[in-house]
Amino acid sequence: MSSLDFWRLLYVLLKQIHGGRWTESDAIGAQVSFVKAALWYHGYGRPQLQRLPADGSAGSRELLLAFSWLLHSLGLLEQLLARNRVQTGDQASVCTCEDELPTSQEGPGEAGAEDRVDVRYLQWLNGRLRLQWCTLHAQHQEHCKLLHKIHLFTSGSHMDQNLRHFSVTETDLIRQPENCKQLLQLLESETLQLEAFLEWKQLEAVYWQWMETVLDNMAEEGNMCESQDADVEKRRLPEVTSSCPWADKLTGQMDRLSRDLVALQEQLQQRVAQRKAVWWEKVAAREELQKERFSATARKVQESVELKLRGLASLGAPRRNKTHGSGRLVLRSTGAASRAGTAASRAGTAACAQEAAAAVSAAEVLAELQLREASLHRELQRLRRECRRRLDGIAEGLEGVICVSP
Repeated sequence: MSSLDFWRLLYVLLKQIHGGRWTESDAIGAQVSFVKAALWYHGYGRPQLQRLPADGSAGSRELLLAFSWLLHSLGLLEQLLARNRVQTGDQASVCTCEDELPTSQEGPGEAGAEDRVDVRYLQWLNGRLRLQWCTLHAQHQEHCKLLHKIHLFTSGSHMDQNLRHFSVTETDLIRQPENCKQLLQLLESETLQLEAFLEWKQLEAVYWQWMETVLDNMAEEGNMCESQDADVEKRRLPEVTSSCPWADKLTGQMDRLSRDLVALQEQLQQRVAQRKAVWWEKVAAREELQKERFSATARKVQESVELKLRGLASLGAPRRNKTHGSGRLVLRSTGAASRAGTAASRAGTAACAQEAAAAVSAAEVLAELQLREASLHRELQRLRRECRRRLDGIAEGLEGVICVSP
């Protein structure tokens, strides 16, 4: 495989992982730039790859290493299979995991001038994000209403008693049976991909053994290049000595310069040792001065931790394992009211997690999300109070300025 083909292969694979679109007519320079940026984003920081030419004319072995790293570190094939899976049911993502909120300990005057941004620009960005979020939320609500109608009108029609209703795809197939051929082709393509993946799993050990030999060869070539460069440097002086009549005089001057450099190096080491001793004395003195400040900060941190622990203890019983992943939406009818399309039936929609056999009720997810919302609201109020305190401290240092709260 040529280097251009390898660049295109990595470009297509990484585009699929990131959910982007691509065409065969994309410029090779744009493909190379995207592959380098994507690999850097995922943590592959080999400098030899970043130094490859932008025209894609070289670097097939470096690209082979990058491709192998993607296979091993990111689970490239598993991700592609998951993304290209044919979905016949109505999927919904459920996540009740709690992310750690970042805490900043920087003071108001520690940011540099380059980090300062106009507040009006931040307000504009915030408004734009709010508008897009409201639009997305409205579209999601409309999508949920349509899904609920389909689930309700087809209730009791599915032969699977655990599902009891059709999905959007299944309803479309009933209305337009000619689309079954297209779905059958997609399923056959997915089957071929799964068969290829199983075949790869059988030969995967052979591939990694071969990659070990490739790495050994690259390491040997690197060592040979370094040794050749060292030999060239060593041979330079004897060649000049044998061909120049004044080489003895030049060699004597170089020896004197070498001795002078050694003496200067020893003096420099002494100076560095003296400076280090002075520095450590200053550090010790500063540590003594900051002990009281550190203890005060530690007390504040301890109080904050105790406050958060009390908040966690107030949540009640121990929680079950957090839910994360996508699952199929299933309508759980509990009575006549649900058939009429009441709010109780909508709350009965459940997401059956793919990893677990038990279903996750929408009511349970809503309850956990409400607890999370309350926790985030408390954190927001705390940050607002901290921001107000900092602003008051800044305003106290401004003479002749009156601050009016909004």
